[in-house]
Amino acid sequence: MKNMKKIILLFAAFGFFSIKNQAQTVTDIDGNIYNTVTIGTQIWMHENLKVTHYLNGVSIPNIIDSIQWCNLTNGALCNYNNDTGNISTYGSLYNWYAVTDSRNLCPGGWHLPSETELTTLINFVGVMGANGGKMKELGCAHWACPNALADDSSGFTALPGGYRNGYNGYGFYSMLTFHSGWWTSTSYDPTNAWILNLNYDNGAANNYFLPKTFGFYVRCIKGNSSDIERIDINKKIKIYPNPTIDRVSIDFAERYNVNIQIYNIFGELVLQRELKSGSNEIDVNLLSKGIFIIKITGADWTIKRKLVKE
Repeated sequence: MKNMKKIILLFAAFGFFSIKNQAQTVTDIDGNIYNTVTIGTQIWMHENLKVTHYLNGVSIPNIIDSIQWCNLTNGALCNYNNDTGNISTYGSLYNWYAVTDSRNLCPGGWHLPSETELTTLINFVGVMGANGGKMKELGCAHWACPNALADDSSGFTALPGGYRNGYNGYGFYSMLTFHSGWWTSTSYDPTNAWILNLNYDNGAANNYFLPKTFGFYVRCIKGNSSDIERIDINKKIKIYPNPTIDRVSIDFAERYNVNIQIYNIFGELVLQRELKSGSNEIDVNLLSKGIFIIKITGADWTIKRKLVKE
């Protein structure tokens, strides 16, 4: 009887272990199964995305032609050197329009990381200059040597899948074994977006921006997509005095230029200009008295505020 209890407990423990392991995977709409890894407070996919359909079942175009690839303004994918044999190891390459499409690439309950979430990851895994090494697969099985400082102590296990160029019709593939990049959902400006950048010859992990027409990889992060950065931007921007008589100051801290437009109550544009990071003073002396709408637009966010001119 005693031995029977041990056997039951053993099977129960095995069953719990199996269930726990099953909970550490996620499946995309195509049926691809990905392991996951917890890094700090975040849960990431352990492999690059391979999906060929948006979450609603619509196919993502696979664009082979180089000129067509560079001129796209809608979502597309490709595979390194147009070779499907690379998918199992490196996943698929996507342009930024695909990864930010409202139909979603990531499985339900997962999303493309913002630059803020990427920065959280980079800061957690290690000190500046060595944090990339803690994210790269150990050794030279995939990475070209010396694969500087690589130890994969974070468990992210980044592989050097290269990228696809998106400049001026030169849609070539490059840097397999030497480099890899992963998209974020955050624009740098209207034509560029932020990526995670890792290289074989140094141990740093960098946030870098490149054209949205490039092809990079995707690692989804667990949790529903949020408007963290859009919410925070409301806290960062100050508009004063309001009401105003002749001038209004707009203070904000962003790494890229921002545009302001002021509309009257009839929806007519009465003033527009580009803002710089820091304090900006807007002359509204020529505006008539009344109520206006200030529209402030960054690369991936927009806020509107009421302005009263006395």
